Amino acid sequence: MNNIMLDLETMGKGSNAAIVSIGAVFFNPLTGELGEKFYERIWLESAEKYGEIDASTVVWWLGQSDEARSEINHDKSVGLKEALRGFSNFVIDNAEAFNKIRVWGNGCTFDNVILSNAYKSVELSKPWSYAGDMDVRTIVELGRKLLNFDPKKDMPFEGEKHNALADAIHQAKYVSAIYQKLAEATHRDEVNEA
Repeated sequence: MNNIMLDLETMGKGSNAAIVSIGAVFFNPLTGELGEKFYERIWLESAEKYGEIDASTVVWWLGQSDEARSEINHDKSVGLKEALRGFSNFVIDNAEAFNKIRVWGNGCTFDNVILSNAYKSVELSKPWSYAGDMDVRTIVELGRKLLNFDPKKDMPFEGEKHNALADAIHQAKYVSAIYQKLAEATHRDEVNEA
């Protein structure tokens, strides 16, 4: 597998937001199969050292479930640099080839950009090429507009919302559902043209 669904939980909304957890799962969008998973919590002090915290996001977190909030500054948290090294090893150990890696993030200016900036801030190289950035929101829009299909809204969520790994798994599932519908529509068009 070369597709990775990424989800971050942060203490901000900007491109340098402080990251408090990273969740990711390898997946095959043509089949919906899920592969290896990654989850790491980051100490708030380390997140703040390398990222930005904004008050409105902190207030938002205060309104979330006890389970979601308990993942912030968890006793198993690590420093940001350690988390990023772990993520790099996860990607390198499980992807076929660097130039084939596709990292899906929820929004072209959020997950991938924030994680890329975090790598820069700790002076590490990110484990994927700029050409490998993929956008979840774009494929959701394609599903809604071209197929009248919205599994993001209609697919039941399993696990705790705002847990980076649970969110990544959910996103991989609904992106795969849309991807498969788009592939079916393309195949039908090709058969009809033949």
